[in-house]
Amino acid sequence: MTDTLPAALFTAAQVREIDARLIAAGTPGFELMQRAAHAAWRALRRRWPEAGVLTVLAGRGNNAGDGYLIAALAQRAGWQVRVLAVGDPQELQGDAALALGEARQAGVAIEAWHAGALLQGVLVDALLGTGIAGEVREPYASAITAMNVSDLPVLAVDLPSGLCADTGRILGCAVRADLSVSFIGLKLGLFTGEGPDRVGALVFDDLQAAAEVLLQMHPEGLRLCESTLPRLAPRSPTAHKGSFGQVLVIGGDLGTGGAALLSAEAALRCGAGMVSLATRPQHVTASLVRQPEIMCHGVESTYGLTALVERADVLVVGPGLGQAPWGRSLLSLAAQRQVSQVWDADALNLLATGAVALPGECLITPHPGEAARLLKTSVAQIQADRPGAVRALATRYGCTALLKGAGTLVASPDGRLALCDRGHPAMASAGLGDVLAGMVGALLAQGLAPFEAAALAVWLHARAGERLGRQGRGLAASDLLVEIRLLLEEHSPCLN
Repeated sequence: MTDTLPAALFTAAQVREIDARLIAAGTPGFELMQRAAHAAWRALRRRWPEAGVLTVLAGRGNNAGDGYLIAALAQRAGWQVRVLAVGDPQELQGDAALALGEARQAGVAIEAWHAGALLQGVLVDALLGTGIAGEVREPYASAITAMNVSDLPVLAVDLPSGLCADTGRILGCAVRADLSVSFIGLKLGLFTGEGPDRVGALVFDDLQAAAEVLLQMHPEGLRLCESTLPRLAPRSPTAHKGSFGQVLVIGGDLGTGGAALLSAEAALRCGAGMVSLATRPQHVTASLVRQPEIMCHGVESTYGLTALVERADVLVVGPGLGQAPWGRSLLSLAAQRQVSQVWDADALNLLATGAVALPGECLITPHPGEAARLLKTSVAQIQADRPGAVRALATRYGCTALLKGAGTLVASPDGRLALCDRGHPAMASAGLGDVLAGMVGALLAQGLAPFEAAALAVWLHARAGERLGRQGRGLAASDLLVEIRLLLEEHSPCLN
């Protein structure tokens, strides 16, 4: 699947500011509105070329103006068109009022929205756009519900109404679109939180915005794609295993030995020079049979771990670790070592209790539940503002934070934010987080900085899941390992 979307991600306020600067630089607002309508109409015709029937649900702002102009274009193309106005069209002002005039001049039928109004053909959501403040209220809520239960195709103008453009939170209710056409700048909320479930297919048009104006606005974050991903350097012909670091995975209490082994295997497949595993002695035989290249050590206490920790360049701590005395003691020892570390799973749960402090050179990889414990809040609050949550984690703990989930986010204490919009629902399977932790550890061992290692790892992980997910349900975490290796070679070839 070719990625044609831009990398820069903006807040709604930033996009409004860009829009204002474009107008100030000489592009009339109504011309921008016309360009948006043409872009949406082109996308609509490509998706549903034979529909011939269009119902536009229009609100009272500039988003409604886009909708009225789309209606005019469809009417002139010979389609059967109706606009259902949610609110009094006479209240429209400025460019939106001009758009209303265009629709009337084209002969578009404009009716007042009411519960039970007939919806036909392709539905165009031109209700709220980015202008919403607070929860969706009536009569918009009823109109959104009617669209969602209609079983008709829906195009959302700029973004689905009721979806927060900055966080991807649903503001009470939100349109579930089949196709969204976004303008000027991509909004962060399209890709995280509930955004991926509401946006459908996404088309972007910059409305011919002047590049110099766009460059004046520093984006809120960047999408991970080929142009923004870090790369591993090619390997020298004289390289040896010591050139690419030794990763030590610490975890795998009784009953959860597979989690630590998955992390160790992922570190091996992502190119770490040497990989060791410190786990319960009961797991050693199975680990050696499964992956003899991993140096597996059975440890009963910190006494057996000390020498292993001192030799390692990178520690991956937490997969299958548990919160019993065995896991607590191993984590306490790891926390004393000032070396690059990845903390995952129960290492994060123990960190949240205050039982241990995070060492200086660390990277954390929580899922929303672990993030909630780390920030002393609820999962619902984390999911309501995932960008804010990952930034809070990076700031509070002074480290790179990777918040897993749909639209995985990576934040650095220096303010950088990256988002991964790849992946597949088949990845909703146990063990994939353990694989990701090992991948990050391997990339750290090969010289990437924490933010870059997290960004590349999450993208490779998501792309591998995307490729394999097309085969359907039943994706096992270990299935990703070979695919990840192939993807890494495509992205960062071993040799020039």
